Amino acid sequence: MEEQIIRTEYSEIMQKSYIDYAMSVIVARALPDVRDGLKPVQRRTLYDMHELGIRYDRPYRKCARIVGDTMGKYHPHGDSSIYEALVVMAQGFKKGLPLVDGHGNFGSIEGDGAAAMRYTEARLEQVTQEAFLADLDKDVVDFVPNFDETEKEPSVLPVKIPNLLINGTEGIAVGMSTNIPPHNLSEIIDALIAYMKKPKITTEELMEIVPGPDFPTGGIVINKDELPAIYESGSGKLKIRGKVEIEKGKNGKERLVITEIPYTMIGMGIGKFLNDVGALVENRLAPEITDISNQSSKEGIRIVLELKKGTDTDRICNLLYKKTKLEDTFGVNMLAIAKGRPEVMGIKKILAHHLEFQMEVSRRKYTTLLQREQEKKEIQEGLIKACDCIDLIIEILRGCQNQKQAKKCLMEGDTTGIRFRYEGSKEDASQLCFTERQTIAILEMRLQKLIGLEIAALKKEHEETLKKISSYEALLGSESAMKRQLKKELESFKKAYGRERRTVIENGKEARIEPPKEIDSPIVVLMDRFGYLRSIDPGVYERNREAAEEENIYTIPCMSSHKLLVFTDAGRMHTVKVKEIPNGKFRDKGTPVDNISNYDSSRETIVFVTCLEMQLARQEARGLLFTTRQGMMKKVSFHEFDVSKRSIAATKLAEGDELFSVQLYDEIWEKATVCLGTKSGYFLRFYLTDVPEKKKAAIGVRGISLTQKDELAFCCILKETEERVEIFEERGISLNELRIAKRDGRGVKK
Repeated sequence: MEEQIIRTEYSEIMQKSYIDYAMSVIVARALPDVRDGLKPVQRRTLYDMHELGIRYDRPYRKCARIVGDTMGKYHPHGDSSIYEALVVMAQGFKKGLPLVDGHGNFGSIEGDGAAAMRYTEARLEQVTQEAFLADLDKDVVDFVPNFDETEKEPSVLPVKIPNLLINGTEGIAVGMSTNIPPHNLSEIIDALIAYMKKPKITTEELMEIVPGPDFPTGGIVINKDELPAIYESGSGKLKIRGKVEIEKGKNGKERLVITEIPYTMIGMGIGKFLNDVGALVENRLAPEITDISNQSSKEGIRIVLELKKGTDTDRICNLLYKKTKLEDTFGVNMLAIAKGRPEVMGIKKILAHHLEFQMEVSRRKYTTLLQREQEKKEIQEGLIKACDCIDLIIEILRGCQNQKQAKKCLMEGDTTGIRFRYEGSKEDASQLCFTERQTIAILEMRLQKLIGLEIAALKKEHEETLKKISSYEALLGSESAMKRQLKKELESFKKAYGRERRTVIENGKEARIEPPKEIDSPIVVLMDRFGYLRSIDPGVYERNREAAEEENIYTIPCMSSHKLLVFTDAGRMHTVKVKEIPNGKFRDKGTPVDNISNYDSSRETIVFVTCLEMQLARQEARGLLFTTRQGMMKKVSFHEFDVSKRSIAATKLAEGDELFSVQLYDEIWEKATVCLGTKSGYFLRFYLTDVPEKKKAAIGVRGISLTQKDELAFCCILKETEERVEIFEERGISLNELRIAKRDGRGVKK
């Protein structure tokens, strides 16, 4: 055979292949069918358990057996996907109506995974057997070949309740996803009955019966007014909260106890919530929380937050709603396969599809039952007729040579070749006209059926059969009668498996975080030569004043609401909130400035630190004297640095220059002088008033004229009567004895 090469466009092949793949994932993997609310893997698993006989009233079987059998017969994909589907159907905290009865470790609400399938066991729940798998033997749904055409599987299960809404579902396909919340079984059944009575019922009227989702974890849905639009369109966002209770503790303290969590927190969400609360405490957003513990057990969720005495519990609750997953959104997207196509549907349309499916299933069921009863009636009538002429039939059977001859006589009255004991029997035999089915039943009839009581029972059974035929014909002949029968079945399921609603539906107030009322208290900030900051109480500082001043570069008395200004040689100013500095004992190490500001110790060095508010609060006007390594100077008002940003440029620097010193000065120092010294030994003294006041963005004026290789070595401000000695090359130089000159001079050599 010659090789055939088909030339085609590559893009066309890719497009067709991708579309085929996408539709396979959408229809045969990820999305549920609107009729039974099941994905293919769930449907196949339940059907396989039914076929294996793992019923609710029989012993558990290993999950590995179920998974293996399902994979080998119906679902040729990974065993993990089958087992995960089986596990989810057994988890009561995920499904409002569990379909599988699991025995062993099937995971927990806190995110613990299920044990390996070789350890766990399972069987069907009673509701699954009665509402999902019943009547499969009555030709109620179509059976299709499996993947290798060696078995038959149902294309859909004859589910008698709206499972898509009751259990909800989630799935991600190609280009689309579904996320349907679970609902209360009793409410959904009532809604379906209401729709049966009034097909033109509105979504608003249905919402009076089904106020919203009913999550297995309880919780509170807080956007009640938005639900009608969500259930009309089939998409939207639910806002859900956990349930928080306030309990009294010891010494007048209170504790917050979380007894229900949002549905979205199932799994690792609880651990993340605990970590988020810990972060709030560490960041001082919730300093009132003194301890948090997870006391959850099989009895339910119980997460306890211990609070300080006098804590505003409403503020803490709002903080938890705003900053953690205690309040979350559930994105609703009611997407399912309807008549072979994916479609987003509202609650009314889902109920309509389910009712249409149930009517079809019921018609097929009662048509099958009617046929069976009619066949039974035919046989019963034949047996009753045979009992009336049993002597003739016995005579015929004794005179026949074979079974074929006997059947022909009973069905057609053909007496050829039959020896009769009595002359009149041949004529009577020629009048017989039993049907084939009646004939077979007569030939298989046991002699005990000839007992009087057995004949009476047969006649009574015939009467029951006639009643059933009549009732089935009435159901098939009247749509309203069929709906009444469906309603009766639905109410029986509601009575057997209904439960109280767990989720509260209300219009909750939006969580607003009020800034905590901070108590402004005096404090002393210490900074050592390694750049570590810590704060201590003033009383502790007074008791250790001498050691504090010896061991630290800066000791700054201030208030807890203040902020520090940190100036660096790169010409930057970083702000540090005093309340973010750890408060502790005198010998505590503290925290690096890098950790609580934008300061980077690897790129810049601290030149000066002061407290903004303490300087602004002084009666006399205060400012800062900036001096660079190349001798540039300027005075800047403190108000220039009263900014909200965490980091700004404190001054402008020439290329290659760096900030050398920042010093405080008072404008009342009229006779104060500035003393500058260089590495080459030149000293210059001039009046502080010679340095002009500039904006922080200015570069300043020259304070001292430097030679090319020289640079500034020290800078200080001398008050009018102050005396100071500077050590230079092991010689003491009295600065107040220097002659006062003009700014921008070279100075004198010492």
